[in-house]
Amino acid sequence: MHVFESLLALLLGATALSAVARRVNIPYPTLLAVGGAFLAFVPGAPALELPPDLILALFVAPVLLDAAYDASFRDLRRNWIPVTSLVLGAVAVTTLAVAFAARALVPDLPWAAAVALGALVAPPDAVAALAVLRHVNPPHRIRMVLEGESLLNDASSLLIYRLAVAAMAAGGFSLTRAAPTFALVFVGSVAVGWLLARPMRWLTQQIHDAPSSVILQFVSTFAVWLMAERLGLSGVVTIVVFGLTLARDGSAPMPANLRVPSFAIWETATVVLNVLAFTLVGLQLGPILEGLSPAERLTYLGAALAILGVVIVVRIGWVAAHHLAVVAAHRLSGGRTAPGDARAMAVVGWSGMRGIVSLAAALALPEGFPYRDFIRFAAFVVVLGTLLLQGLTLGPLLRLLRLPRDTVVESELRIARKVALKAAMTELDGDDSPAADRLRQEYAEALGQAKDGGSPQDWPENVLRRRLVAASRRAIAELRTRGDIGDDAYRRAEEELDRLELSAGAAAGG
Repeated sequence: MHVFESLLALLLGATALSAVARRVNIPYPTLLAVGGAFLAFVPGAPALELPPDLILALFVAPVLLDAAYDASFRDLRRNWIPVTSLVLGAVAVTTLAVAFAARALVPDLPWAAAVALGALVAPPDAVAALAVLRHVNPPHRIRMVLEGESLLNDASSLLIYRLAVAAMAAGGFSLTRAAPTFALVFVGSVAVGWLLARPMRWLTQQIHDAPSSVILQFVSTFAVWLMAERLGLSGVVTIVVFGLTLARDGSAPMPANLRVPSFAIWETATVVLNVLAFTLVGLQLGPILEGLSPAERLTYLGAALAILGVVIVVRIGWVAAHHLAVVAAHRLSGGRTAPGDARAMAVVGWSGMRGIVSLAAALALPEGFPYRDFIRFAAFVVVLGTLLLQGLTLGPLLRLLRLPRDTVVESELRIARKVALKAAMTELDGDDSPAADRLRQEYAEALGQAKDGGSPQDWPENVLRRRLVAASRRAIAELRTRGDIGDDAYRRAEEELDRLELSAGAAAGG
């Protein structure tokens, strides 16, 4: 019961901290991690330790699937060069740089353990970066590059991490032996993720009530992750391919009565997992320090701060080198390719905050792993250090650079609205009923407003509809208060009014 009470207290405190973070316009992961670190020193603070096998599955699988489902495959293709550069190049260079630095700082550290440390701190966590980006609305391409990186870099880094841990158990690390295994695991994970999406798609279409559908979605997510792990594949790659395949389903889409509650529940679940994860990041400081002597704490702190510097500098250097290469290619091609923007390069280079994946991988190291306490401590310092240094300064940097406002989504949304309205009017052709005439006139007016860039929720008809719905709500509430109708009838009528309000484009939170 103590664990359950601790979780409730953590959720309540984390929710309050998240609200404060949004009010003062700083990334909520930063404040949550700092709050957890302070809480770790409070006498009687909860010491929540999850089994290593559960950490990545619980905190990574559903969040990763949600991100994969929402990812823009078109934008990933368009930005494949910078995304690949970050996912493969930046991760590999960071892993090697940290491994060499760790070996120089801790000479007795085995190479396999040093590579494992480099791999687990290599992937940035885009949650904190995107929390800032949503407030300042940067150019669309920067958001797409960072989202694409966050979707795929965990896969490359965790593959290297797993190979390094396995090599440590086998007694050594060999690049020539690891490379074929890396390729085989990657290809197998892609194939399994693609294949598992097929039966899942069919099974989802057989379920017609929202609770069962949502339960199936969560169960299948964890099942896919666990199956990949049992087969010796990458859970990250398998989940990403699984989510991308499901999202690009060309058959009948999920009906609205399932999609609306499903999306709402998934959004809530991923927020809860992120809130708990970043709070637990800070809470791990206490258990990590307990296993270290005062002399080890000082020695490890110096080494961890040096590794933090390496992680930050290597990313900036890699992004700058990629930018210079793109500029050089632009000049050599005579201007046929986009040269890139130095300001965008600066934002991407500084968006290197580490997060729950790094710490979860460190916590999942098996007992008896060489220098396990040092690796966990270094991972914590890198995660908290990047959240503080970069998380608190990314917003001011974006404002200082004065990047152009992002209008890509708005422009494409106007196109989608016009095409949707024209298709609806075409469907009415040949129908001369009074209802069709009314809808034809309404859609024609809506099409004119859509061409002017108006949002459906601001169309006069929808403003009036919401006013009428509000009056209807008051009327049925009075009926229930007087006892003229019971709660069952009231809830059914309320549900119908909810649908009318949604169809009138009700603003979020309105």
